[in-house]
Amino acid sequence: MGGKNEIFQHMQTARQSGRKCLAILIDPDKAAAHHLERVVELGMQAKVDFFLVGGSLVVKDELARCLAFIRSQCTIPTILFPGSPLQIDEQADALLFLSLISGRNAELLIGQQVISAPYLYQSSLEVISVGYMLIDGGALTTASYMSNTLPIPADKPDIALATALAGEMLGMKTLYLDAGSGARQPVSEAMIRKVRKHTRVPLIVGGGIRKPERAWASAEAGADIIVVGNAVEKSASLLTEMAEAVHSCRAGGLHEE
Repeated sequence: MGGKNEIFQHMQTARQSGRKCLAILIDPDKAAAHHLERVVELGMQAKVDFFLVGGSLVVKDELARCLAFIRSQCTIPTILFPGSPLQIDEQADALLFLSLISGRNAELLIGQQVISAPYLYQSSLEVISVGYMLIDGGALTTASYMSNTLPIPADKPDIALATALAGEMLGMKTLYLDAGSGARQPVSEAMIRKVRKHTRVPLIVGGGIRKPERAWASAEAGADIIVVGNAVEKSASLLTEMAEAVHSCRAGGLHEE
């Protein structure tokens, strides 16, 4: 799908129409075969929009195994959510090309991207640039620790907005507010609403979203794509409830604060 922009166009069209999307984040290192089979089956039943695959400490053969299984079972778009330049596999449809714009670690702003760019250029993957922003979720997360950066304070939506605007002005196709895996609380509705109000690119929000009500609230505040991970691993029925909550919300976050 390289060069076709199909998945990004899907995100853009959904945003413009007010349709909210749900993405399931799968960490290959934690996805035992029986668990992966169940999550994919439920994802198909719930009509989730995307599978995000990746993590901070993924072993490459596990990534390949995970992607191969998903591709063999369904046609739901699979997007790489890489934690390192090594997490490139053409069994996926697209890759989120992350630049950690909330931090000041040059390696994650541009260094690792320079390493992976030649490989991505020759691949068939659709590459989607992302202004990636870590938000304090009340706990030290793997992403924060591995990136050696401080997250944006949860109660500083103005900093989040300024960072998001910078990312958009630098040409990022999407923005991602992430409280991280294991966050005690998700990104606040006030922060989502502020970023959504003043930016025009698709907005992805994840981390700490464990209940359908919270997924709906994040979508209503302006998130275009809601990402859930750990929560659905603990309850099979929760995935269906999450999907229903997100897909029932339309055109949220456009009103004034």
